[in-house]
Amino acid sequence: MTSHAPPSQQATPNAKPRIAIVGSGFAGIGMAIRLRRMGIETFTIYEAAESLGGTWRDNAYPGAACDIPSHLYSFSFEQNPDWTRTYAPQREILDYLRHCAYKYDIERYIHYRSRVSAARFDATRSVWLIDIERDGVMHTVEADLLIAANGPLSRPALPAVAGLERFEGKLFHSARWDHDYALDGKRVAVIGTGASAIQFVPQIQPRVAQLTVFQRTAPWIMPRRDRAIGARRRWVYRHVPLAQRLARAAIYWQLESQALGFIVDRRLLNAPMKFARNYLAHKVKDSALRAKLAPDYVLGCKRVLLSSDYFPALAQPNVNLVTEPIREVVADGIVTSDGVHRPFDAIVCGTGFQVNDVDAPFRVTGINGADLGDAWRRDGPEAYLGASVAGFPNFFIIIGPNTGLGHNSMIYMIESHIRYIADCIRTLQRRRARTMSVRPEAQQAFNTKLQAQLARTVWTSGCHSYYQTRSGKVTSLWPGFTFAFRRRTRRVRERDYEFGR
Repeated sequence: MTSHAPPSQQATPNAKPRIAIVGSGFAGIGMAIRLRRMGIETFTIYEAAESLGGTWRDNAYPGAACDIPSHLYSFSFEQNPDWTRTYAPQREILDYLRHCAYKYDIERYIHYRSRVSAARFDATRSVWLIDIERDGVMHTVEADLLIAANGPLSRPALPAVAGLERFEGKLFHSARWDHDYALDGKRVAVIGTGASAIQFVPQIQPRVAQLTVFQRTAPWIMPRRDRAIGARRRWVYRHVPLAQRLARAAIYWQLESQALGFIVDRRLLNAPMKFARNYLAHKVKDSALRAKLAPDYVLGCKRVLLSSDYFPALAQPNVNLVTEPIREVVADGIVTSDGVHRPFDAIVCGTGFQVNDVDAPFRVTGINGADLGDAWRRDGPEAYLGASVAGFPNFFIIIGPNTGLGHNSMIYMIESHIRYIADCIRTLQRRRARTMSVRPEAQQAFNTKLQAQLARTVWTSGCHSYYQTRSGKVTSLWPGFTFAFRRRTRRVRERDYEFGR
């Protein structure tokens, strides 16, 4: 069925816009808080799960934690003086998000178990018609603005391995960890050596009988200098907020300086690469294992990982690191390209998320039947400032294409987008317009310049990563400093948009 707002609430240039937000992670909660601060209450958050939290709800695997220091991995307007560690564990981050939703009275705007499956723009009435599945029943709602806040790391990616469906043991992805399945005493295979795997491998290694880690490409790993934040320091942060703001600023600029080697001069990476190699040599004494763990590409071309217990875990006698490609998965295990068959009781896929060469997060249909998923599959995900897409009026994305980072906190980028979308809403109201849509030529010019900048960065230095499409186009990362993105998104450049009444 289709639900229509009563005439008194139909969108007019002066009315409070009806806004649909998809997702209740940092982006969705942050957007909702900003709307309330603007005096806008006519919004709804649609969440497919039964609780809020996004990435930090789903990724509850053993050892899950942030790899950005806690004090920077939070909203600037809601600092948390009670972080217990330098790098916050998953549970604390989830509790922080719940705290934000409670403090700013956001949860009453969330519709849980409401999966957005499709949205189409009705040009005759300048509204979005949004198909939502709730408890097995489909219904359609209207909105004047549609904000996709479900993020790029919301769809787990299973490995493209033949026979995966034939495995008769236990199989799950790290973002869908099965806590009811006991790994103790089992023969366990881990496929993937990315950001999630290096956190859960050391946690499960002491419990399993045999652990086999299948590595396709060795990651660059730096030590994770994690430590407890004592009660005295937490007291200071709680009673002297300026102290925490200064600590946050120091962390921000320390991390921001790392971008110099990625985007300005790769020679600046020589010293950290030497440090990482020495760290590997110090932690792994076995020369054969050390050779397998040595990256053969420039640091930063793939995501740089932080861990102080991953290398020691791999050196344990019950762990085997396999670098031969997987040929197929069979009923009782895995066969590699050299013909070796290894039996397993369980396979854990630490293979990340669908970021590139994929559809939009749900089917989005714009002007003249334009399909966002088709466009993104054809040319790779693309947007203007990562937030707007030509042909899709009043549709905004938080952390869209080319807004990811390889060096700093994504919360900073999320807040930048939230501020930008808020200014878009203010612009619509000030101009007494119903719609705004980025001009195709503005989007093209922005992305032409962006790709030229990316061509000079470390992310196009030869390796292939999830930052890129299969063709090698980098569609995930912002090719500059985060403060430059903040400056670029501070105000709407109205000449880059078309407005409709």
